Formats: sequence, structure tokens, C-alpha cells
Amino acid sequence: MTGAGSAALPAAAPRELFVGGRWRAAEGGGTFAVRDPATDETLCRVADATPADGQAALAAAAAAQEGWAARPPRERADLLHRAHQALADRTDELALVITLEMGKPLAEARAEVGYAAAFLRWYAEETCRIEGSYRVAPAGGARLLTMRQPVGPCLFVTPWNFPLAMAARKVAPALAAGCTAVLKPAAQTPLSALAFAAVLADCGLPDGVVNVIPTSTSAAVTGPLLADRRLRKLSFTGSTEVGRALAGTAGERLLRVSMELGGNAPFLVFPDADLDAAVAGAVVAKLRNGGEACTAANRFLVHAEVADEFTARLAARFAALTVGRGTDPGVDVGPLIDDRAVRQVHALVREAGQRGARVLTGGAPSGGAGHFYPPTVLADTPAHARVCHEEIFGPVAPVTAFADEEEALRLANDTPYGLASYVYTDRVDRAVRVAERLEAGMVGVNTGLVSDPAAPFGGVKDSGSGREGGREGIEDYVDVKYVRLALRHG
Repeated sequence: MTGAGSAALPAAAPRELFVGGRWRAAEGGGTFAVRDPATDETLCRVADATPADGQAALAAAAAAQEGWAARPPRERADLLHRAHQALADRTDELALVITLEMGKPLAEARAEVGYAAAFLRWYAEETCRIEGSYRVAPAGGARLLTMRQPVGPCLFVTPWNFPLAMAARKVAPALAAGCTAVLKPAAQTPLSALAFAAVLADCGLPDGVVNVIPTSTSAAVTGPLLADRRLRKLSFTGSTEVGRALAGTAGERLLRVSMELGGNAPFLVFPDADLDAAVAGAVVAKLRNGGEACTAANRFLVHAEVADEFTARLAARFAALTVGRGTDPGVDVGPLIDDRAVRQVHALVREAGQRGARVLTGGAPSGGAGHFYPPTVLADTPAHARVCHEEIFGPVAPVTAFADEEEALRLANDTPYGLASYVYTDRVDRAVRVAERLEAGMVGVNTGLVSDPAAPFGGVKDSGSGREGGREGIEDYVDVKYVRLALRHG
């Protein structure tokens, strides 16, 4: 593991609330600390929004809603295009903010900035393509029109693992559709969302269209917003447990809801797969973001004929990686977000070992300052071990052998989650057959990366509802209105 080098937060990084188009302190002046997970030192303090601040943000969004919805689609698209270019121009600055508050290596942080920017570009292009319809009534005498109109003010609750990309993935389609928003970022990583707001403001965002309210008391701030009739939609990315609670509260008002929740992605390797490609894909699917991703491969199900060779190759690749602070040169894997995450990951590894799994590399916290856990490969992992049923959210790859395709599918689908799945095979018929039977919202065939702004992102079962990205993503931000136009003759 590399030592913790020095890196400073950009002086211009916003640290106040962004409400109604202006930066201001929280009511009462409260702040909370943002910590560097690589050193556990305080990076800075940011304004700590209160329930009153949340109400002010919603009031600003509601006041801006009619005017923003009335803007010509091309004007909304132009704003998103400008924001896309601004993110690209400020990649290094924004990547440093992401790395310091979240921990991922700078190379991955730069990729996240690019990913965030791609959502802005995609939805800039979709803004002018929101369609309606015109039909003749089957019985005659009338015309049937449909139109898509913005849902209205939205509340976005975003996670800490992709602090910029998840904000952009929600804000971009909302702005394209003509919706305003209140964004509540995770307390661990508020700086990226605030920096995003600054970019939007610099690009000409009208006052109140997007408001950002970091807070250390999420439930106290979001609860009154969910009960407020001015709010029309909730979009949440995070754990299934928290998602259930928010959905329950939102259900009391029958609020429009999108949920992108936990995952337990299987990574299937069949005997006909290209093992070099499978191992390379496994590294990407497992270690992107240090394993702290809902799409991360959680269970490696490998055919018995190639399980030993695949596991040995994967362990060798993991062992060669450098763990350290994300700002240090040559670092492949950064820290986990906090000490609690380290304890939870290690508890899963210990329990798997007690059930017979063998540690081929890694397997214990790195120790010292920061929240580091080394890339870990577990061989001969029993399918009933907790590590195969709970979301790991860390750099641990448990490998379990299967005998045939039916067993592989049974093991893969033996989970309440259904976000992503991965399949490696050189047979087209098997790829199609397995992809159709996997209970997941997304399937990567011969690739370890499924996310793409041009494709719908989302899951089934306990992994949530709704889609983000692609043409489908904008549908969560529009209501369909039907108009019957009666015709008079003569």
C-alpha cells in the first residue's frame, strides 16, 4: 500500500447551500465535517441544511417550475450542452474533489466526470425529442391527442459512491423534461454535488431550477419534503433498506417514485469462455470504484472445468494491484468510504472462511491510517456463505464452482436482488438463452461494464424500479396527458 501523500481541496470548492440561485449558510449557521477516507482527516466543513432549509429549497424549485417548463426545448438543451462542455473543461478539478471526499483513484474520478458529462450530452439531445401522438378516434367524430408534460419539482437523494455521476444522471433528464429539483447529496460526499451546482449556475441555470442541500440529518430534512404537496417526484439511489423506508413514506402521498437500490450481481463464466477476457472483465466488474458499486460483480460462478484456473489467474491479478490514496501516482485501488465499511467487508470474509472458503490473496484490513482493504479472492466459496447473499460493497471476489448451465442459473437467481449480471461465453446461443433467463435489469455479455448513458439503467425485484439513462430515462420525468378533440361537421 502506498503512503498517504498531500493533496489539497480546491479553494474555490463551494461549501454552502445552493438555494434559489444563491449560495448561503444553513439556518442557524450549522456545519458538518467532510472527511478524507484515505487519511480520516477533515477536508473541510460544509453548511448543514435544516428542515427549514429544505423547505426553502422546495419553495425555490416550485417557484421556478412554471417558468422552466415553459422554456423552449432548445433552450433547455443548450444549457445541458454548455454544462457538458463545462464538466469536460474542469475534469481535473472535479476529479480531485471526487477523489478527496470519496477515495477512488484519480483516473477513476476522471472517468466519473466523463460519465457525468455524458448524461448531460445525452439528455441535451433528447430534450427536443419528447413526443406526443395524434390519432383518429376508432368510432370517428374526434381526434385523440397525447402530450408529455413535466412531472414537476423533484427530490433527488444521491449516494456517496459516484457523487457527481449520480447527481448528473438524475438532474439531466429532469432538466430536459422541464422539471426543477432539490438535490440532497450523501453526507460523506457533498462537495461534488455543490461543485456540480456551481457549474450549472455558471452555464446560465435560472434561479431555483436546481437546489442543493447537504445535511447530516437526512431523514429530518427529507421527511417534510416528501409530505409537501408541492413535491411531485422522488428519485433515490442507495441501499434497499433505506429505499423501502423512503418509498413507504412517499406512498402515503402516492408520490411518483424511482428507486435504484442494492445489487448482488452474479458473474458467470462458462467452460467455452475466453479466460483471458473473463479475468480482465472480472477485474473491471469487481474493482471499479473499489467494489463500492451497486453493479459490482458480487459472486463469481465459474464452471468446474475452469474454476481453479480462473481463480488462480484472478488472484494473481488482484495481488499485483497497488492500494493507496487515490491522489498518489500508480494507485489502482483506493480506500473504502469509512471504518464501518471495512468492518462489514471483513466480517463477510471471516464468515466465508469459517464455512470453508480459502483466501488466495488479501483477506484482512490493511491497518494504519485510512480505511483500506486489499483486493481479496476467495476460492471454494460455499454458495450458502453470507458473502454470496449480501452486497459486499468492497474489493472481495468469492468464487463458487457450478456443474452445468441449470445450476449456474439457479445460483445466479437465488437472491432477492436483480440489478446487474455478467456472462462470459463464446456461444451465441448460450449468451442469449442465459441473458433471457437471468433475473436482472441489466446483463453484460463478455464485458465487465454495463453502464452507458445511452442505455436504461435499473433493476428488478429488490433492486428497485424505474430506469435512468437511455430514451427510457426521461419517461420517469413526464406525465402523459390525453386530450379528446371533438369534431363538428358542417
